[in-house]
Amino acid sequence: MPKNQPDKAAHEIELPQAIIETFARFLVPEIRKYYDSEQGQREFAEWQEAQKSKSYKM
Repeated sequence: MPKNQPDKAAHEIELPQAIIETFARFLVPEIRKYYDSEQGQREFAEWQEAQKSKSYKM
């Protein structure tokens, strides 16, 4: 590996499982609220249409 490229392992961080679970307990309800909102549902429908368009192009 060239010396000017950083080692990927040097940037890896191991988080304790408790921190991951705490973050998930906070984040999941917020994601659900967003997708239940008008804006979230509209953007999800737009995303679904974009995915359909991509699959037709293949």
